[in-house]
Amino acid sequence: MSRRRVIIMGAAGRDFHNFNAYFRGNEDYEVVAFTAAQIPNIEERRYPPELSGDLYPDGVPIHPEADLTKLVRERDVDQVVFAYSDVAHEYVMHKASEVLAAGADFRLMGADTTMVESVKPLVSVCAVRTGSGKSQTTRQVCDVLQEMGKHVVVIRHPMPYGDLAAQAVQRFASYEDLDRHHCTIEEREEYEPHIDRGLVVYAGVDYEAILRQAEQEAEVIVWDGGNNDLPLYRPDLHIVVADPHRPDHGRRYHPGEANLWLADVVLINKVDTAGSEAVAQVREDVYAVNPDATIVEGASPIFVEDPTAVRGKRVLVIEDGPTLTHGGMAYGAGVVAARRFGAQTLVDPRPYAVGSIAETFEKYPHVGHLLPAMGYGDRQVAELEETINAVDCDLVLAATPIDLRRVINVRHPVDRVRYELQVIGRPTLHEILEERFL
Repeated sequence: MSRRRVIIMGAAGRDFHNFNAYFRGNEDYEVVAFTAAQIPNIEERRYPPELSGDLYPDGVPIHPEADLTKLVRERDVDQVVFAYSDVAHEYVMHKASEVLAAGADFRLMGADTTMVESVKPLVSVCAVRTGSGKSQTTRQVCDVLQEMGKHVVVIRHPMPYGDLAAQAVQRFASYEDLDRHHCTIEEREEYEPHIDRGLVVYAGVDYEAILRQAEQEAEVIVWDGGNNDLPLYRPDLHIVVADPHRPDHGRRYHPGEANLWLADVVLINKVDTAGSEAVAQVREDVYAVNPDATIVEGASPIFVEDPTAVRGKRVLVIEDGPTLTHGGMAYGAGVVAARRFGAQTLVDPRPYAVGSIAETFEKYPHVGHLLPAMGYGDRQVAELEETINAVDCDLVLAATPIDLRRVINVRHPVDRVRYELQVIGRPTLHEILEERFL
């Protein structure tokens, strides 16, 4: 029987993992290509032979997703696997319709075929949408486990935007490691807060190899999820964060709804800034699909380095990039802080945007008078710096998880916005983690 010919649709993360976990050594299939979406500058490369295994001595090409129909027909493809996240259910079915019309089967891969088992206890933190509050939840989970005396190692959802072979297994324990691996702004945003807590972070491309190395130095592993993707590892405790500012999205987005079905704990975040009806809707959605899940409520209070510096100023707000772009949010913590602390006005950065930053505004027109911190590679970081420095403003209010001044030279005064998780009421994450891991 001939091998079934496959294309994997992805965004340089879940797609590579599905290939590694299921297809790489599977002689029943031939993966003829990946297609790339969401993340800039990842198409027109190859998944390298160093990672693709003996069945793929030349690696696997990566094409733009726009070429999908042509590739299915020209390469006589039998099956297309959808393998990226944070997209509406309707979007997934539009892609399915395109694939079916081109003549191939459309496939979504579940937990049993993609989750790798760990020999160590593993807590996963995921979400129903990007921007729900995974990062601060993960930080609190790590803090609690460390307070319990556990040696914690974090493994972050993949963000391999550079040399894939060199990024197969990455270990970060210091800022020097970030520099050595040429980390993007998006990577630094996820790794630096853990390093600041004295934690080791693993990431990369080959997630079984990453897990086996991390297990050598961990007592408990914390999976720090990306977008609203499912964890790549089978968790002993699965925590899923929901955002009542988008109360219906838990049932409308892929694979966030699957996370809701799988959750042991659902943390409804931002209850201090969302309406009570929205919080109630999220709670009812959890009850509808997963009545056995434990519900925790929390807030993400905002801290500004110098609140007095904001009052009366013309402020350029910089927010987390993915939250604003494919996450679909129109604002974040920076806008909230600017309004709370009396900014005179939010300066519109769009007239000053250059290169890929201008293209980002064109692609995501809902992003208005604020700047997404896009930094996928050196060129985009340089264009972000040029855009920031061209803006006519009194103050930059940066609500990214890192200090942008470490990465770019900003000519304006900078005030930082930070946020941490505050659990409201009971049960607390501390109580839940103690019950499972003490």
